[in-house]
Amino acid sequence: MIRHENNNGSVNVSTSVYTDIVGTAASNCFGVKGMAARSVTDGVYHLLRKESVGKGVKVQFHEDNTISIDLHIIVDNGVNLNAVGASIISEVKYVVTSTTGTEVRAVNVYIDSMTIG
Repeated sequence: MIRHENNNGSVNVSTSVYTDIVGTAASNCFGVKGMAARSVTDGVYHLLRKESVGKGVKVQFHEDNTISIDLHIIVDNGVNLNAVGASIISEVKYVVTSTTGTEVRAVNVYIDSMTIG
């Protein structure tokens, strides 16, 4: 949780806010099929529903009020993986900073699967 203070008081932003913002921003990028989560029972990555996009995101808070983000995605077949990753990193940094005012230290994108068809 990060606390933002000003003359009028303070605002606490919880982890779930960050995970939902990041999951939505990443899901809206070209070539991204959706967020991924690893099944505990079979170890296979599964596509998350739109309402569960935050489950494919891990946010780490740092003492200097910055955050690091890890996100797991599934991409469409035939897309340029490097371009998709760069697009996600740029979009996530912009959306998180503009909506919460929090500086993003790092965004790590893990492409766990590719859909065919």
